Amino acid sequence: MWKNRNVWIILTGEFVAGLGLWLGIIGNLEFMQDRVPSDFVKAVILAIGLLAGVAIGPLAGRLTDQGSKKNIMLISSIVRALSVLFMFVAIETNSVVWMVVFLIILQGSAAFYFPALQAAIPLIVKERELLALNGVHMNVSTLSRVIGTAIAGVLLTLISLRNVYALSLVAYLLLAVATLFLKLDESKTPSAKKIDAKASSGFKDVFPIIKSIPVIFMTLVMTLIPLLFIGGFNLLVINISELQDSTAIKGWIYTAEGLAFMTGAFMIKRIGEKFSAFSILFSFSFLIGVAQLMLYFADIPFMSIAAFVVFGFSVGCFFPTAVTIFQTRMPKEYHGRFFSFRNMLDRIIFQIVLLVTGFFLDLIGLQLMVVLFGVSSITMTAAFLIYTRKHKLHIEEDATEKISS
Repeated sequence: MWKNRNVWIILTGEFVAGLGLWLGIIGNLEFMQDRVPSDFVKAVILAIGLLAGVAIGPLAGRLTDQGSKKNIMLISSIVRALSVLFMFVAIETNSVVWMVVFLIILQGSAAFYFPALQAAIPLIVKERELLALNGVHMNVSTLSRVIGTAIAGVLLTLISLRNVYALSLVAYLLLAVATLFLKLDESKTPSAKKIDAKASSGFKDVFPIIKSIPVIFMTLVMTLIPLLFIGGFNLLVINISELQDSTAIKGWIYTAEGLAFMTGAFMIKRIGEKFSAFSILFSFSFLIGVAQLMLYFADIPFMSIAAFVVFGFSVGCFFPTAVTIFQTRMPKEYHGRFFSFRNMLDRIIFQIVLLVTGFFLDLIGLQLMVVLFGVSSITMTAAFLIYTRKHKLHIEEDATEKISS
C-alpha cells in the first residue's frame, strides 16, 4: 500500500486541506467574535453553511456516480479555494453577509468533495488494504485538526486575520494541485447512468439498495451511537470544566481523546487481522456506551480523562471499520450517492444531537444525561447484536449476491 503513489497523494492532500480547513474555522470564530455578540446568531450563521451542504447532497451524490470522481474532487477543490475570496471581501467590508456567502460555497464544495473521495479510495487500493488506509486517512485528518488549531491560535497573535485566510487559500490550492496527479482507473466502475435509467432521482435509487443489504443498513444505524457522543462533545467538555472548576482539564481531555483516536486508527489494521469486522463493530460500539457511563464520575479528573481515552480509542477503531464495510458491501456504481447521503445524514444527526444534549444538560444535568446516553448506546448495541444473531447476518456477507437476489 505504501508503494502506491495515489495513497500518498490522497493522504498528503487530506493533511494540507485539513490544515486549511482548521485555519479557516478558527478564523471564522475570530471574525464573528467581534461582530456577532449573540452565541445563538453565531450558531445560526454556521448552521446556514451546513444546511447548504445538506441541500446540495442529492445532486452531489448523483454527479459523483455519473461522472469522473477525480474531476469532481478537482473542481470542488478549486471552488473551495475560490470561496476564500468572499472571506477577503467580508474582512474588507466588515460584513457578516459575505461570510455567509463564503460558508455556503465552502460547504457546498465540501458536499461534492467528500463523497467523491470516499468513492475514490476503493479504486486506488486492494480490498484487503481498505481497512488500513481508512484508519491512516482518519489519523491524518485528526493530526491536521490538532496541528491546524494550534497553528491558527499562534498565527492570530502574529499576523492579520486576512493572512490567516490567505494561508487557508494556499492549502486548498495545494489540494487541487495534488488531485491533478491522481490516477484513478474508473473504467471498471459501471456508471450509474448506464445501469439505471432513473439515476437522476438521486437518493431514491440508493434506499432500495440499503434496504436489500441488511449489513449496510445495520452499520449505518449503528453509526448513530458514536454520534450521540460526538454531537455534544464540546458541550460535554465545557460542562466537565465547570464541574471540576478547572480550565486546564479541557486541554487534557482534547489531547487525550485525540491521541487515543489516533492510536485506535493506527492499530485497527492489526485488530482487523485477528477479529472479524462484526466483532470489532459491536465491541467498540459497546465500549462507547461504557465511556458515556464513565462520565457519571466526571467530577473526578482521572475518570473524565479515562472516559475520553476509551471513547477516542473506540471511535478510532469503529469508524474505519464502518467505512470499510460501506466501501466493500455497497456496489461501486452507487458509492457517490450513498456517501453523499451518509454525509448529509451525519450533518443532520449532529445538529439534532447538539440540540438534545444542550436540552438535557439544562433539564437533568451532565451526570444523569450521560447515564441516559450510555444506557441507550448499550441497549442499541445489544438490540442489533440480537437482530444479527436472529437473522444470521454476517459483515463479510457478499453484498452483490443480495443485489442479484
